[in-house]
Parts: sequence; C-alpha cells; structure tokens
Amino acid sequence: SAYRLCTMRKLPSFLARTLTSGTSGSQVLPDMSEVRSRLRDIVGASTNWRDHLQAMQERKALHTLLAKRQEDLSPRRMKDSYLEVILPLGSQPEIREKYLNVHNSVRFGRILEDLDSLGVLICYTHTKQEMQPRSPLSIVTALVDKINLCKKIIYPDCDIKFTGNVSWVGRTSMEVKMHMLQLHDGDYCPVLDATFVMVARDPENKRPAFVNPLIAETPEEEEIFKQGELNKLKRIDFSTASLLKMAPTAEERNIVHDIFLNTLDTRQEGEGTVSFRSRKLPPNSVWMEDAKLKGLQICHPQERNIFNRIFGGFLMRKAFELGWATACRYGGSRPFIISVDDIMFQRPVEVGSLLLLSGQVCYTEKNYIQVRVHSEVYDADTREHHTTNIFHFTFVSENEVPRVVPKTYGGKYPINALSSTL
Repeated sequence: SAYRLCTMRKLPSFLARTLTSGTSGSQVLPDMSEVRSRLRDIVGASTNWRDHLQAMQERKALHTLLAKRQEDLSPRRMKDSYLEVILPLGSQPEIREKYLNVHNSVRFGRILEDLDSLGVLICYTHTKQEMQPRSPLSIVTALVDKINLCKKIIYPDCDIKFTGNVSWVGRTSMEVKMHMLQLHDGDYCPVLDATFVMVARDPENKRPAFVNPLIAETPEEEEIFKQGELNKLKRIDFSTASLLKMAPTAEERNIVHDIFLNTLDTRQEGEGTVSFRSRKLPPNSVWMEDAKLKGLQICHPQERNIFNRIFGGFLMRKAFELGWATACRYGGSRPFIISVDDIMFQRPVEVGSLLLLSGQVCYTEKNYIQVRVHSEVYDADTREHHTTNIFHFTFVSENEVPRVVPKTYGGKYPINALSSTL
C-alpha cells in the first residue's frame, strides 16, 4: 500500500515480554547519555580530540583478544542483548530543547542518532566477554535496512522508550531490531520499528572480526532469525541488480519507453520530424533535474564517534534534514517522514572532511514523495570526490504534489526501483 504502516506484531511484542532479562517495572532505565557513556567505556575512546591518536594507538594491543574462529566464541541468546533505554522528554524537560523542531514536535534526525548509538551498544552487549573490560571489536553501522513509522508526529513532552536486541548473526555481521514507543495516558504506544545491520572489525577498524553466534530458543525466535537470513539474501540480490551490472527487465524497459513517449513534443509537422530532443513537460509535473537541493557540511571533531570517524547518526541526521527540506520545497507544504530504506554506509567519513550532500526527488504519487540523498566527501589534496552514503526517505505531504518526470535514461531507473517501496 502507499503508506506502509508499522504494526507491533506478535513477534516483537513477544520479545518485549520475554527478553526483559532481569528487568522490572521499578528498575530505572538508562538514558541516551548513559548509552554513549557506556560505548566510550567499552571501546576506551578519548574524550579530548587532542588525545585521539594515543587512544587509537592503545587499541592496537587488543588484537590479541580477537577470536581466531567463530567457533571459539560462546553462543548467545536473543535475550542476552536485549536493552531498554529511556528518552525522558516528559520527565526531564531540560533535554527537550535539543529534540524540538519549529513545529513543536520531535526532530526525527535526533531519533536517527539515538537509534544508531543504541544499535551499536546492543551489538557490544551481544559480544561482551565478562573478563574483558574493553572490547577488541570495532562495531560500526553498515546498513539501515528499514525504518517504518506508524505515527506522523512524535510529541516533545512525553517520555520515549527504545527497546532492541540482536535478531540475526552471520560470521562478522549482526542484524539489530529496535522499537520506539512513546508514553501516552500511562501506556507506551508504538511509534516505529527499525532494522539495522552492524559489522564487527578489528581494533583498528581495518579487517572483519568474528562475533558470537546466535541461538534461537523458541519457535518465535526461530522465525525472527529466519527473517534475518531472508533479509541478507534480499540485500545480496539487490546489490547485484544494479543498472551497471544487469540490463533492465522487459517491464522496466516498457516503463522507460512510456515515460519517454509521454514527454515527446509531437506538435511539429509530420511524425517523421519528431526529434528525440523535442521534449515537453506534462501538465502538473516537474522535471526531475529541477527537484534538487544541495548542502555542505564541514566535519568537525565534535561530530566524531568512538573510533574518531564522523558519527553515522550525524550523517543520517544531516541527510534526513536535507531530504526533508527537499520534500518541503517540492511539495510546498510540511512533509512527514513515514519510511527510511536502504541507507548504505559505503566508506567512513574522516574528521575534517568536506561533506557534500545532494537531495533529489525520485518518485511521487498523490501526496507521497520519495527523496534520495547522495553524500560524498571531497579530498582537497587529490581533488577527488568519493561516495560515502546513499539515503532513501519516503515522506507524505499535507497536499497532493506534482508528478516528478525524468529527462534522461539514468533518471528513469531510480523511479522504478524506489516506487516499489510505496
């Protein structure tokens, strides 16, 4: 359907009941500041930028703690990595300002940052070795597979609770499922479901490292694990379906040809005189090349992660904000985020980089807008540009929006690929 509502299905709610290992209603839950503090302790990250080189040098000694084989690591259960974290917007108003937008609702970009931090901590919880105060693993976000929202507005004066656990494990990668709920009338109501994929690397973040296997204890957990395996296969299929690797299908060719015919200017005399370059914009439409916004970020040390690269959550927040602005400018009214898909982290962003962001409306249908944000870094020494991330956001606008129409061959295929998510 056009609006993919997220619902708290039986499996997630089952996990929420059964994975609360040692938790109780009277227990004080950690907040997001404690999440980030725990991450720094686990890795041994420096709090001062001038000390970051020494801190990373000290991590080299942790190489000896890495497992030589996955079989040498003890299996873990889903409940072993289960975490609950509070964002006390209602009970601690002093933190509200950081999350507030001009519409008096919560900035979704800040939520992306929190999900990224929580996902990493969940993976460190899964791989924790009791006798090792510091982890030899560098766990980083590889992919945001999907985030589905079932609330258009997140209120700034009600507490938020995040829950999550590792749901699937490969040899060096982990899938994490997280849920966000907000307190209303004494109950926590679902807001979003998120699926992240994390990868484990050595202490210097150079080579893959093994992680603990995951065992499913119940039929419900087995279904969750199987879904994680299917998600992995889908990602492999998607990566091989690039236009640069595979010819378009017959259906895609027909779509492209129909778009081309609808934009031909046939007002010239005689059919034989119609030129491929004679193009016209259909009514209530916008050329795709005119539906862009660009931005630039200087990546300061303040935005670094525990490995002294730019924090993935910061990149997601900045990309989302540009994507939102792109959708707002295109639709002429306030857009609401309903889905995030296929955020690929292709390479890390170094502190000091010039980060170039480009937002592009790729598909529209009624009042739905899909925006693709491409990010790249500029190397001042080599004067080269390198892609770091690609983001896909789906918004719903308050009003019906014009149809976006591509002019070029390359512009047509993102339409077909992205429209399948609506």
